[in-house]
Amino acid sequence: MASVALPGIDISTEVKPPKPGGPCRVVLWDDNEHTYEYVIEMLVEICQMTVEQAFEHAVEVDNKKKTIVFSGEFEHAEHIQDQILNYGPDIRMQNSKGSMTATLER
Repeated sequence: MASVALPGIDISTEVKPPKPGGPCRVVLWDDNEHTYEYVIEMLVEICQMTVEQAFEHAVEVDNKKKTIVFSGEFEHAEHIQDQILNYGPDIRMQNSKGSMTATLER
């Protein structure tokens, strides 16, 4: 098989993934499988919020369907997201099958 040279294209250029770091937000999304108590307990434990701050986020996620629970360096945001995603179901609700949903935004 013959090799074909493509004019004007340098195939030796290495493509590098974006560097980790920089500002990132953790967004918590609303659902009908978790109580206010669950949200408050989770945010106090994972995000080190006061009960009052966590309650405000519980109200916001319920009313606006999402709330930003952390803003900071990508690595820390990723860790917070992972903890939320692995927090487990709300034992107060029979239909709660798992953790709440949290996404990262840059």
